[in-house]
Amino acid sequence: MENYIERKQTKKIKVGDIFLGGDSPISVQSMTNTDTRDVKATVEQIKRLEEEGCRIIRVAVPDIQSAEAISEIKKGIKIPLVADIHFDYRLALECMKNGADKIRLNPGNIGGQDRIRLVARMAKERQIPIRIGVNSGSVEKSIIEKYGGVTPQGMVESALNHAALLEAADFGDIAVSIKASSVPMTIAAYRLLSKETSYPLHVGVTEAGTIYKGTIKSSVGIGCLLAEGIGDTIRVSLTGDPVEEVRAGKQILKSLGLLREGVEVVSCPTCGRTRVDLIGIVNEIEPVLDKLDKDIKVAIMGCAVNGPGEAKDADIGIAGGVNEVLLFKKGQIIKKIPQEKAVQELIEEIGKL
Repeated sequence: MENYIERKQTKKIKVGDIFLGGDSPISVQSMTNTDTRDVKATVEQIKRLEEEGCRIIRVAVPDIQSAEAISEIKKGIKIPLVADIHFDYRLALECMKNGADKIRLNPGNIGGQDRIRLVARMAKERQIPIRIGVNSGSVEKSIIEKYGGVTPQGMVESALNHAALLEAADFGDIAVSIKASSVPMTIAAYRLLSKETSYPLHVGVTEAGTIYKGTIKSSVGIGCLLAEGIGDTIRVSLTGDPVEEVRAGKQILKSLGLLREGVEVVSCPTCGRTRVDLIGIVNEIEPVLDKLDKDIKVAIMGCAVNGPGEAKDADIGIAGGVNEVLLFKKGQIIKKIPQEKAVQELIEEIGKL
């Protein structure tokens, strides 16, 4: 796929064994919804996320037991781990001691420059970046009063104020997120922030909702920003299995040509010309193709009109006939296949590529 998107160049920071910002690929991340103190359940969930293509994982750290669990969780996973901390600087220090690869913390909320310096010093010594995360619901009261409510300008001011506290402690390995549940507010806030800073940006729509509605909201908000070159890592926030967040995030990147990884499936919406059970074929074959480690494009089309012609750039595909399908490669028809054998033979032909 042609890449028509010019990404804004941001500062490059290291998170575990991967990079954010600069020329680094945009990474998909997620957050566990297990009890962090339950190491077994947390590691099992993270392994499922790793298999799906999650590149960074975040865990909630509400207490010292969760912070202590970080070291055991780290032993069982492969991807970088982010400790999500609010208000208690001691939890940040404990998580860094226990091997966290990144800290999510708003320095303005931990109680004074002395504490900020302690956190910044350890993070700098251990080369651990810090993400500042401002949500529309967490903007300081003074800024809300200044702007007469929660506004994109106020969210940006809040984020930059937090960053300034770390900068004053001689710390600069910072990432920033600035999310709202409103898609237009999220887009406006990130546009402003992108102009004001060169720190890498973690992009998402917070509290997006259920898998169906939340995926649509996130796709619109995150997709709009990525199309403008804004964003270095993304998280789709869904009420459900976090594996669905990773699937949605990867698909957003794929749809913009920002991730060329695995099989890309294109299929037509069907119409009155369709004479095969195309919906059934797609639903049967897509889960199989999702697990294949092949960088190819597969087209599943309903008829000859939408078949080898419109999908001639596909590496391989099928087009429906009357109770049969045409198999084609790069727009060239190879053979006819009975409908009942369509899925089996297409998978076999893909295996040969």
